[in-house]
Amino acid sequence: MGTTATSEAMTVLTGMYAAEAEYFAAGGAGAASFEPLEPFFAPDVVLYQADGLPYGGTWRGYEGIERFFVAMSTTWEVFEMLQQDFLAVEAPIIVLTQVEARARATGRELRFPILQTISVRAGRITEIRPFYWDTAAIADAVTPQGT
Repeated sequence: MGTTATSEAMTVLTGMYAAEAEYFAAGGAGAASFEPLEPFFAPDVVLYQADGLPYGGTWRGYEGIERFFVAMSTTWEVFEMLQQDFLAVEAPIIVLTQVEARARATGRELRFPILQTISVRAGRITEIRPFYWDTAAIADAVTPQGT
């Protein structure tokens, strides 16, 4: 990836992260439109989430990514990216994000890091692979006691 491609990829990512933050700030599913997010993703985008998460699994294409955002906003009342460090800006891009979140079902708050590898081609995100340090802690925070 050359300088132009790297700059383009970083522009795509910063734009997508800003649109994602607006989506969550507007209330997520049912309150916000996915439309501002769509242009940042390739039609054949694939997102791989850890199976141990409430929104785990493989999400494909625009419809899959939109369903993922619905699942995330159903799970989290607040999902704020406090700090992002771009550890690699070549293919794949590697981003370390510090998150502060509040579970919708329990009200529990949690801080955790997410490390993502992200591929960008022709100005759109084609693949995302997030890695969580402790999926069990996330699942516990969002699960009501006694279930």
